[in-house]
Amino acid sequence: MTPANPRDVSQGEQAIAAQTFMLKFWGVRGNIPAPGADTVRYGGNTACVEVQVAGQRLIFDGGTGLRVLGHDLMEQGQPVTAHLFFTHTHWDRIQGFPFFAPAFDPTTRLDIYGAPAPNGASIKQRLMDQMLRPNFFKPLQTMAATMTFHNIAAGAPLSLGEVTIEPWGLNRHTSALGYRVSWQNRALVYATDTDSSQTSLDPNLLMLAADADVLIFDGTYVDTAYSESSARSLNPWQLGIEIAKASQVKHLVLFHHNPCHSDDQLDQLEHQVQKSFAQVSLAREGATLDLTLL
Repeated sequence: MTPANPRDVSQGEQAIAAQTFMLKFWGVRGNIPAPGADTVRYGGNTACVEVQVAGQRLIFDGGTGLRVLGHDLMEQGQPVTAHLFFTHTHWDRIQGFPFFAPAFDPTTRLDIYGAPAPNGASIKQRLMDQMLRPNFFKPLQTMAATMTFHNIAAGAPLSLGEVTIEPWGLNRHTSALGYRVSWQNRALVYATDTDSSQTSLDPNLLMLAADADVLIFDGTYVDTAYSESSARSLNPWQLGIEIAKASQVKHLVLFHHNPCHSDDQLDQLEHQVQKSFAQVSLAREGATLDLTLL
């Protein structure tokens, strides 16, 4: 048998990638990593989701799951080109960035996006601050990758080839963004820091999620120690289901798991929520979802 030509294999892979809309979860926890024997099935890393769509690699949030994704990319032995989108810069969304191995490789190209903070700090400033002493031992300038930083705002969509990414404002308390990724007739919505003080369905969120194939929603964790008092009667997962139903979402993924919840507790929660909405699942590290099959 004649060995395959590496160039032919590469072209074949590129053709497949151009028709792909696939997401993978690398980190699914909220607030702080939760490693241990009782979090093995769902995972203990904080927020990081990889999306491969139409030949583009998009990464949403840089929690500790970003370190694991970086290790996987380095093992593939190919130059990394990616677009990294931050919802906001709470610790659980940025703490993996200093450990993202491809960022220290000169062959890597990263475009990094985030909204300015309420005090005017850019996404670059906030990532730099995290890596300054005494917080970290290597400044951002030691990263050898070619990095381009983009200040973005809600309501200002951007295009990457055939892919459209729309940032939406989600939470007045954290200035967090949600994202809608559209390609051909498919749509993925990443809405993982919503306003838990809402007493009714947020019209902005309903528009963001309208007719989405997949909605990733922060439906399993509200820490009452850090949230404002609220008269809202719905639990976070119930709110996610109501939004999914009202927006005619095909599949709802509940995300941002409480670090105190074990695998068994999350199993019970998943069983409970599926009684209310059949097309719902809880996010698990390593799980993939192909939007072209929905």
